[in-house]
Amino acid sequence: MAADLVIGWSIFGLVLLAILAFCWIYIRKYQSCQESEAVSTITAIFSLAIALITSALLPVDIFLVSFMKNDNGTFKVWAENNVTRAQIENTVLFGYYTFYSIILFCVFVWIPFVYFYFEEKDEDRDRCSQIKTALKYTFGFMLVCSCLLLVGAFAPLDIPSGKNISEFDKIKILFQELGSSYGLDGLSFSISSLTLIGMLAAITYTAYGMSALPLNLIKGTRNVHYERLENTDDIEEVNLEIERLRSKCRDGRPLSSNDRKKLYTLQEKFRTLQRKERRLESREMSGWTKFCTILRPFKIVWGIVLILVALLIIVSLFLSNLDKALHSAGIDTGFVLFGTNITNPLNIILPILQRVFPLDYILITVIIMYFFFTSMAGIRNMGIWFFWIRLYKIRRERTRPQALLFLCMILLLIVLHTSYMIYSLAPQYVMYGSQKYLEGYGIRNSSSLASINCDASAPDDQCTITRTYLFLHKFWFFGTIYYFGNWVFIGVFILGFIVSCCKGKKSVIEGEVEDDDSDLSDDEDPSHIYS
Repeated sequence: MAADLVIGWSIFGLVLLAILAFCWIYIRKYQSCQESEAVSTITAIFSLAIALITSALLPVDIFLVSFMKNDNGTFKVWAENNVTRAQIENTVLFGYYTFYSIILFCVFVWIPFVYFYFEEKDEDRDRCSQIKTALKYTFGFMLVCSCLLLVGAFAPLDIPSGKNISEFDKIKILFQELGSSYGLDGLSFSISSLTLIGMLAAITYTAYGMSALPLNLIKGTRNVHYERLENTDDIEEVNLEIERLRSKCRDGRPLSSNDRKKLYTLQEKFRTLQRKERRLESREMSGWTKFCTILRPFKIVWGIVLILVALLIIVSLFLSNLDKALHSAGIDTGFVLFGTNITNPLNIILPILQRVFPLDYILITVIIMYFFFTSMAGIRNMGIWFFWIRLYKIRRERTRPQALLFLCMILLLIVLHTSYMIYSLAPQYVMYGSQKYLEGYGIRNSSSLASINCDASAPDDQCTITRTYLFLHKFWFFGTIYYFGNWVFIGVFILGFIVSCCKGKKSVIEGEVEDDDSDLSDDEDPSHIYS
């Protein structure tokens, strides 16, 4: 037992180190060298690591409830005691609340404080003034968080109604519920509220990233040699236009206001084209470009695999939502399903994989990571928007600290919504994992016993429901909103797929040169990493 414990903790330590290493590499890859700060870097790495670790809770939850039972439907010796099972379930629930509390702290306190601290950064202001201003704005986020906690803590889930119940008795019942739950209902409500924002982020970024990432891999980038020739022609054309405008004032006559504006625009375009020429020249001579050419067939295969995974997820999500629309308990229950009536590809694949441990858990983990990385791809391709206003761009070694903080906050919110997405894809599996129970248990004639998969009709003492399912259905009205959000998610994916198919190949230096870059930005030329 001690040896297993040591091995378990060793594996956990290695996984944690791998996650931290990935987060550090990813943040450093996109972080601006000119504006990097230790505080923002640590915050971004920590937030990204928390998002990845939290996404791993669902497979662990499913594994633990499944591990309690044997293949024949009986509980294992160590899990026969109800107290032991309750301790394991409470430990999982404690893990959820711990990491969700950290996410609340990051979203409402830490990230806003660091963000506003850098927004107020100025040469004329001292550090104390920056901290005071940042605390002032952060207090507003803390106030919102407090309101959500209070609303969730006192939201009546089951208040008895009747003529004999006074208003004082109702208030008394509310406080009794608050005491019995230790305020965890408030935390659940706050997390569910953030999950709604995560749903909007998933609809915006994940749905688009699921189509953009694989199609970009399949289509590849433009040929660097031909792109450079085209850029050289553009430079010559702009230079001729500049000389034509300058020739108007060689005899001493001033340029008109329109010509001056046009000349300024052309000069800015000329400088941008020159920066682009330097980048293209560096990329054409680099060994990384030649190495990517060799990897081109593998990228195409990888893109095809990713698009097939996307289609598998979308088809499964559509069939699951259709099943809820036709056979669920209704809108006032959050469209809860008590059994699978319309099967979907994932519901077929997972029971098959359950026969070979741990293939089903690997698949669930892969799907979660797929959502995570396609969300990253969607944010990189689209940038960070507030409605129709583009706030920040995510560019290699050009991303501002505030943009990285926004990126990590969005990923934290998307991770919260991932659990419901997985439940929507495979509701029965998320509820019970691979558990089976003995139908007819308690009957003396053992020949009448049959081992069948756990579902909503199973006896309560024979099947253990995952903490994820209970957490998702704490407040039914959130489930209703998530249900309609899934339909929007499917629609946005289809739209993003059409847009991605119609778009041409991306530039080999996509995002590295922008019109608003200064000439000094070439000092942090990211092309050196390809040399």
